[in-house]
Parts: sequence; C-alpha cells; structure tokens
Amino acid sequence: MIAADLIKKIRKIEIKTGKMVNEVFAGEYKSVFKGRGMEFSEVREYQSGDDIKTIDWNVSARYGNLFVKKFIEERELTIILLIDISGSQKFGSQKSKIDLAAELSGVISFSALKNNDRIGVILFSDKIEKFIPPKKGKKHCLRIISEVLSTKAEYGTDIYLSLDYLNRVIKKRSIVFLISDFFDTDYEKLLKITSKKHDLILVNINDPLETKIPDSGIFHFVDAERAKDIYVDGRDYIFAERFAKSERDNFKHLEKTAKNMGIDMMNFYTDKPYILPLINFFKSREKKFR
Repeated sequence: MIAADLIKKIRKIEIKTGKMVNEVFAGEYKSVFKGRGMEFSEVREYQSGDDIKTIDWNVSARYGNLFVKKFIEERELTIILLIDISGSQKFGSQKSKIDLAAELSGVISFSALKNNDRIGVILFSDKIEKFIPPKKGKKHCLRIISEVLSTKAEYGTDIYLSLDYLNRVIKKRSIVFLISDFFDTDYEKLLKITSKKHDLILVNINDPLETKIPDSGIFHFVDAERAKDIYVDGRDYIFAERFAKSERDNFKHLEKTAKNMGIDMMNFYTDKPYILPLINFFKSREKKFR
C-alpha cells in the first residue's frame, strides 16, 4: 500500500511536470532527440557526395566496388534514467536532491510519453537498487516517479557499477540521463565507454550549502553515505572554506571530464527553478546537432 503523503507528492509532480511538458518541453524534446536515433536499413553503391564514414568496407571488398550503409530514422527512441538514490540525495537546504531528481524524471518521462518513446529507469546507490525496463504509458511514467521517491538506500554511491550494469542490460543504443550529485571517484573509464555506446547526458544536482557555508554559526551536517556527524563553524572562515572547496573541486573535475569526453552536462540546484536551465540546454543541444 502506498502511503497517502507519497500519493499526494506523486500527484503534485504529475500535475506540475505534465503542465510543463504540454506548454514548454514537448516541442524542445522532439526537436533535440527525434532523428538522433538511426537504424541500419541496407547498402547501396557509393555516390559522389556520400559521407565516407558510411562506407561498408566489408561489402565493398567483397564486390570490388564502394558501397555505403543506408540508415533510416527509428520510429521510437529508448530513454533510460540512471538515478543515484544514495544517502546524500536526501540532503537539501530547501528541497531535497531526490525530490528534484523526481521532478526532472517527471519532465523527461512525460516528454517521452508525448512523443511515443519508451522510458526505463535504473536506481542505484553502491549497488543496483531497482531496474524498471523501458516501456510506454502514463501508468509506467507514474511508477517511475513513485519508485524514485520511495525506494530506500542508506549507503554510498558507485557510478562505475551503475554504468557497467547499464551497458550490460541495455543493448540497444539509448538516450541516457545520469542523474546524481557525483559524490564518487574513479568512474571516468566507464563514463567514456558509455558515451560511445549511448547518447549520455550528465545531470548534476547540487545544493548551495555544499559549496558555500554561511558565516552565521555552527552547522550540523550528516554524511548520509557514511553515517557520520560533521559540525562546521561558518564563522571559522578557513575551516568552512576548506570544507566547501572539496565540493567545488569535485564539480570542476566533473565539468572538465565531461568537456574533454564531449559529453553533454546539465547543472541544477535545489534552491533554484530548473525550467530555464532545461530549456537552454535543449536549445543549445539543438544547435549542436544542426
């Protein structure tokens, strides 16, 4: 039985994100992602002006003449939400990171629904918590939001493991949104491999208190992934700055890694609206693929 407060929260996200999709995001989603998925159809003889990247060298060698592969646009796309639900996702100075992740999942899910695409989800912490295979339908989208909000995980984050699992269970090229605060290390190798196999997009969720401690007294933090209490005196500038610097460095490293690998990345904050950043991302991505 789903608790009444959870049903209320799911319904609120459904109304909010459904309205956004209908009024703003559906057109942006379609212009960005439709046409990116292509599947092999047949080969034909090479013609002047054809992209040499499409040459099928095996067939060409067999027949002694150049042949190119023909592709057709896939009728539907597969979207995968790879969502970090580890202990740190419960944190948020105004809204928790997991609540923001659920809302973003709602926008993406209902955009996929409106465009007749399939969507699935992999929830992870330091292990795979749940895998919901890609499907269509409103009921399926609501289940995704429900699972994001209700699946419990108490421990750390293992992005390497989550990407490895994704690559093993999702064989077809998909659009993958990796939603996390990226409190982890040593996953870059799998990030690169995954970006070659899938259309990978990083969604970095942050909270302002993680990068800037107010100078207004002692703050009690709980490291939810290690079950440790941390006390920070915001008036002790050196200590507070050292505490916040590690998170800023983590963000810079992630941003640099994504840029070097040619992976698209979005940044969201729990205390700020996500509508405009999402629109801007879609528009910049559309220009990129023109």
